Amino acid sequence: MQPNHPPPAVVGLSESQPLADAIARAAGIGVLPIEERPFDGGEFKLRPLESARGRSLFVVQSLAGTDEAPASTRLLRLLFLLQSVRDAGADARTVLLPYFAFARKDRRTQLRDPVTSRYVAELLEAAGASSLIGLDVHNPAAFDNAFRIPTIHLSALPMLVDHYLRHASPGPALTVVSPDVGGIKRAQIFREQLTAQSGREVGLAFVEKRRAKGVVSGGTLAGEITGRTAIVLDDLCATGGTLIRAAAACREGGATDVQVAVTHTPLVAGVSALIAAESISHITVTDSVGTMLPSALIQAAGHRLSLLPVAPLFGQTLRRMLAAEPVSPLLERWPV
Repeated sequence: MQPNHPPPAVVGLSESQPLADAIARAAGIGVLPIEERPFDGGEFKLRPLESARGRSLFVVQSLAGTDEAPASTRLLRLLFLLQSVRDAGADARTVLLPYFAFARKDRRTQLRDPVTSRYVAELLEAAGASSLIGLDVHNPAAFDNAFRIPTIHLSALPMLVDHYLRHASPGPALTVVSPDVGGIKRAQIFREQLTAQSGREVGLAFVEKRRAKGVVSGGTLAGEITGRTAIVLDDLCATGGTLIRAAAACREGGATDVQVAVTHTPLVAGVSALIAAESISHITVTDSVGTMLPSALIQAAGHRLSLLPVAPLFGQTLRRMLAAEPVSPLLERWPV
């Protein structure tokens, strides 16, 4: 007699539930309901409302904080949920982190600096995570080195390439611009994919940026930009200052048009700043932080803002994992 394998399921906390539901639909699997009961003083209780024994669970939590649910609270709730489903007998517990907070501090740059990304990794492992899937983390190499469990690093770059191929109008040559030296590798990958799939010549440039004690300086542009459309690419927009500085440098360098593409926008103020910047004609972002952008802001931005959903990417990843198929094609082209 063949053993009865219970079906896999997606589990989401309330602050990430819409995203978890969308991922489950894209993956073609169900959602495991949970009870979330608050208590006085900020304490809470989390438990699965259906049997988790022997099941493969995909636990979704975006760690982008809000005033109601700061990043630290979201992380703690994720840790408690992982322990709850582990104690309930879940066979595998894969964490899906569309946005990985605390990842920017991934190395020591000053004496006695913390390595916060490694601390978060240790907490997740201790809470019972058996594997983890992240999206465009700040430093992929540091991400891989921080964990001792299997990890998958997804990228929104193929989605962004597909978006530009479908919406970019014929015109001047393109140049992909990294807003700082640290993002050159990301920009190079994007440039290579855009070149291969469009058949167009695509240039590469970067903007010098220095940061000391929280103060950003620099702004020298390196690369050919005159008479071209510039796509300023980054993994993260917090306040928007770095991207706006890079966009202004592109305009001063002779770019005929400047657009911005970014994966994570954890602060509404950052997106608002990009929309208000006269140097930027269009902004493309993903919904990796959930539905945090106010509808009024989206409406006010109009055609200047494109919002790409990440649920199809995560859903396709789960489909491939459950079918024992490689995930690597998702890093090269979208849709697969």
